[in-house]
Order: sequence, then structure tokens, then C-alpha cells
Amino acid sequence: TLYYNIINTWTLYYLGSSFISPLPWTGCDNDWNTPRCFHRSSIMTQRIDNDTGYDLFNASSTILQDQNTTVSSVIKASSNSTTSQEEFWFHRVLTISRGLDEVGGLNWQLTLCFLGAWLVVFLCLIKGVKSLGKVVYVTATLPYLLLAVILIKGLTLPGAVDGILFYIRPDFNKLANVQVWLEAGLQVFYSLGPGWGPLITMASYNKFRNNCYRDAVTLTFISEGTSIFGGFAIFTIVGFMAHQAGKPVDEVVQAGPGLAYLVYPEALSQLPFPNMWAVVFFVMLFTVGLDSQFATVEACMTAVSDIVPSMRRRKALLAFLTCSFFVLTGLILCTECGLYIFQLLDWYIAAFSLPVFALLECIVFGWIYGADNLSRDIEMMLGRGVPVYMRIMWCIVTPVILTLLLISTIYTYRPPMVGDYTYPLYARAIGWLVAALPLIPIPVCALHAVRKSPGNTWIQRFYSSFQPSDKWKPISARACEKYKVDNKLFRGGFKAVVLRNLLGKNS
Repeated sequence: TLYYNIINTWTLYYLGSSFISPLPWTGCDNDWNTPRCFHRSSIMTQRIDNDTGYDLFNASSTILQDQNTTVSSVIKASSNSTTSQEEFWFHRVLTISRGLDEVGGLNWQLTLCFLGAWLVVFLCLIKGVKSLGKVVYVTATLPYLLLAVILIKGLTLPGAVDGILFYIRPDFNKLANVQVWLEAGLQVFYSLGPGWGPLITMASYNKFRNNCYRDAVTLTFISEGTSIFGGFAIFTIVGFMAHQAGKPVDEVVQAGPGLAYLVYPEALSQLPFPNMWAVVFFVMLFTVGLDSQFATVEACMTAVSDIVPSMRRRKALLAFLTCSFFVLTGLILCTECGLYIFQLLDWYIAAFSLPVFALLECIVFGWIYGADNLSRDIEMMLGRGVPVYMRIMWCIVTPVILTLLLISTIYTYRPPMVGDYTYPLYARAIGWLVAALPLIPIPVCALHAVRKSPGNTWIQRFYSSFQPSDKWKPISARACEKYKVDNKLFRGGFKAVVLRNLLGKNS
């Protein structure tokens, strides 16, 4: 929540710049340009005009997925020259310094966009989930509509087929690369959102008999389907740009901000009415980013209101205080070293803590509370229990995959980089501290739970801490009368526990 909104800030900056004609990232005669600047698109356009004369009006752009937007790579400038898009991104938008040691001052234009992005978040959350529910009707549906239009237009571009074939043609040799599996696993965390907290937060507002099983299956297909759908739109443009440059597709594709703020602005600048296309593209990108920001901020607000119940009646004040806190703590991202700080946070915050959170959730609900108890709770709400295959996923398959993912993450760890810049040793130490911060509450709260549990000895308290408290009851008054947790955690031996959780207590 602290650092994600800087992505929306960059998008707002580009959105505002899209109303300037000609687009400011297309020229080399601006104050921020250097003598090494050149405009690559003009060279590509000359090549297209000389060779084929294709109509560029059908060209289009696409969006990055909210949960995918990370600094996985930054386009490296040539030793002799840099493109106008690179100079606008690094020298105008970021006013980037030479490293983390040079913090520099606040970029006042970027700071205004940062305040604007948080103001939008505050206004949309001013009444909590009630106002958020109305806002997402627009922010969640608009990107799909625009993306569909862009995909249709993109399919008419020369080279689009090559981009799509590159996207869908499998390279089975890649399956032997551990990094591919690691990236795929982390992609699920970004696109589907498990382990972060917002999914559980939003679900807590559901009605007692809401069909959560249907929602879980539907959400999975929608989230991953959106990633696949977005990929088609992305690679039609990548194929188009490869066709223009006369290069293979794999030499054009970029990830992270390099895709959203360098490659696509370059493509947009080659279209008739480039300002209109730029506005459409960055509005779409902004709405996608807002959805992710809404969810994480709402999770924080709900946590505060659960601890301080009186804040539930003061949604506007809670939203104001929450957003103000993140504005003040996030201003450092608007300095000249903001990109380095963003990369450091994003590199360490998700890769290690998320698999741990998800693994502990599987262990707690699959084995400690027990999949059998959880299935009975769900049956009480929905009228049917959890299928066996889903129990097996909770208890065995998912924990094994997450354990392998965590081990692979640690084994393949490499220090973060921004372009050619390598972080100093003290920065990496800060990064590991950032990675540990979300994990510290787990042992602290566990120790607190053991201390408060009934028992004469620490062993008795430890065992009691694994049992649900008296407050663990359904919210439905009728269901609450007969509700009682079946505490069979260690009864009947290992085989009985396994059969009970995987196949049901009557097996």
C-alpha cells in the first residue's frame, strides 16, 4: 500500500502530458533532453513508409495487469545515444539521480500527481466498501471494454500475428528453468491476490450464506483469464513494433515500467491523433492501478476498524487518516532516488513474505483448524461441504508448491538492479529488513496467543492456543445455537487425521 500508488502517480503524469501537442516524449529539443537524444520512432516510420506504406491508423496499445506491474527490467540506454522516450522517463518524469546515495529534492510535478492519486483513492473510499462498490463498477469494467477495442484494432496491424505466435507458441525447454516457475508462481499472487489480505477483507463483508465456493472458482478463472486476454493485446503491439524495427519479437518485448512508460508511448506517438490514443491508454492504465490500490487500502482500514471499533462509524475520518499516513510516508518516492527505493521495496516485500503467508494459511486451515471443520462450516453456510479435490489442494498440493516456491526464491536470489546500477551492501541489508517486517508479527502474535491461552503449564497453553476461542461462532443466530467446534486435531493418530481432513470425518 505504501509504494504501489507511485505507479498510479507515474500514470497520472503521463496522462497529463498526453494533452500536450506534440507529445513531449517524441522530441529532443526540450529542456530535459541531452545532446545524445534521438527519436527512434521517426526512423521506424520512414522505414514503414519506404517499404510498405501501411496505414498506421489501426495501431493500438494495451495495459499492464495491476498485480504485474513491477520493475523487473529497465531499458538500457546505448553508450552513445538515448531515445527521446528514455530521456522523458528518466530525466523529466523521474528526474532520476545516479544512485540511492543521492536522494535529491522532491519533484514538485510528480508530488502533485502523487497527491492527486491519493486524493482519488480517498474520495472513492470515503464511505468504505459502500462507496467502493459503486466506484468499481466503472474502474473494473472500463479496462475490459477499452482493452477489447484495442485488441481488435491491434489484430489489424502488420506484425501482430508474429507477436501473437510468439506469445502462444510454447518453448518446452523453458520448463527446465527454475526461474520460469518462480515467476509464474509470483504472478499468481499478483493477478489473483491470495496472501495479501484484501480478498479476506472483502469477503468479510459478504452475507452469511453468500456462495463463496462459486466466487472462488469464478474469481480464479476471471483473474487468470484477464492475464491471458491482456497478453494477446500486449503482443499484438509488440509484434507491430518488432515489424517496424525489423527485429525479432523477443528483442523488442520489455517488462515493468519499460513496457508501460517507454515501449507503448513510443508506439502511441506513431498513430494519427496520438494524443487521443495516449489519453485512452493512460486512463485505462490508471483505472487498473486504482483497483489494486483500493483493495489494499481497504484492507488496512478494516484492520484498524477491527482494533478500534469506534472508527467503523467514522469512515470518512478513517479514510482521511489512512491516506494521509501513506502520503507522508510515501513522499520519498517522489524524490530523485524514488525509483531506486521503489525497486528495493518491490523486490523484497513480495518475493519472500507472500509464500510464507499463503503456506501458513494452508497449514492453519488445512491441519490445525482442520479442513474437516472448515468444510463443516462451509456446509452450514452453503448447504454442501467442500469437494475432496479442494481439500487435497488445501492440505497437500498447495503447501508443497508454496514450499518449493519459497525454497526456489531463496536459492535463486540475486540482488536487485536498476539498469546498470547495483545496490550497495547497506541497501541490500535494508531490503532484507523490509522482507522480514511483514513476518515479525507472526511469532509475536503467536507468543501472545500462547500466553493468553488457558493452562497451568506452557505445554498446556501451547496446545490450547491451537483451539478456537469461545468467540469463534457463526454470525447467524440460528446456526449459532447448535454450533460447536470439533476439536480432533491430534486424536486418532496420524492416519485418522489425514483421512478426516482429506476425505471427511465419516470415512
